[in-house]
Amino acid sequence: MLLTEPLFFDTDCISAFLWVDNESILSKLFPGRIVIPKEVYDELSNPRVNQIKHLKNQVDLMIKNGQATIETIDINSKEYKLYRKLTVNPEPGKKIIGKGEAASISLAKERKGIIASNNLKDISTYIEEFGLIHYTTGDIMLMALNKGFINEEQGNIIWANMLSKRRKLGYLTFSDCINANK
Repeated sequence: MLLTEPLFFDTDCISAFLWVDNESILSKLFPGRIVIPKEVYDELSNPRVNQIKHLKNQVDLMIKNGQATIETIDINSKEYKLYRKLTVNPEPGKKIIGKGEAASISLAKERKGIIASNNLKDISTYIEEFGLIHYTTGDIMLMALNKGFINEEQGNIIWANMLSKRRKLGYLTFSDCINANK
């Protein structure tokens, strides 16, 4: 099955690749399909977080090179209504989620896209409720392996580097991820 839907990245998922200078994996796997919600871009642009300025610069380069686009949620749209619900006024028993996650979910739901996020604890109920396709960093790394863009050894190095940048990936090594998904 060949998927052509846009991928709406939240901050954590795209950052995993940006921190280790491997956003090229995303560009190879999803040419013309990488979408960064404005709320995620704003999180990466936060001037109070100088240590991540290079992440914004990398995203800017991806945009300049046509590898990614930024999507804004129009205030009069269905996306905005859902975004507000998820960030301000969720249904009883559901939790408020972050702006980046909410923007990614809202855009993916209304534009029939895929969400790329590692934040399963906060978003899994919404993923299930809206019937969204969802990729984690691990899923993306497995796709890169299956397409021959990386081998297991390279994946383990990338994985270790992501973990060293405090990315939460669910497995200690890429090999563990591979074995768990066989």
